[in-house]
Amino acid sequence: MRVISADGAQLGIMSSRDAQLMARDAGLDLVEISPNANPPVVKIIDWGKYQYQKMKEQSRAKKNAKSSELKQIRLGLKIGENDLNIKCRKIIELLDDGDRVKVMIIFRGREMAHKEIGTELMNRMLEKLGDQVVVDGKAQMSGRNLTFMVRHK
Repeated sequence: MRVISADGAQLGIMSSRDAQLMARDAGLDLVEISPNANPPVVKIIDWGKYQYQKMKEQSRAKKNAKSSELKQIRLGLKIGENDLNIKCRKIIELLDDGDRVKVMIIFRGREMAHKEIGTELMNRMLEKLGDQVVVDGKAQMSGRNLTFMVRHK
């Protein structure tokens, strides 16, 4: 196996018994770093310190990771032009934050008889959003709602 010392210097290829003796003499542990390599790579390090550094690294990565959330925007068929512009601006803000947005067009009462008005509203909204967004999947009717998902391009 290929042995690396605690300070990062390569000690060469040796048997596992010799590597264990070197680690024991240094008062450290022998840790297998890359078992799939040919020959396997081991390092002489302090196991407790190594684990502590790994945990710190993972917590730092977890803290810096931005999780993408699913946000929801609801609107009715009788929405005014200015209100639609405001909803579109809000969708773009949410997308810029890294979130995905589920847009829900709600049908009330007899509006269910005119589903084409809902698809027309959806097309108008997508036209306002322009090239900045991509529709995930196709629009679906679920109950009294027409839903579709958008994400940043």
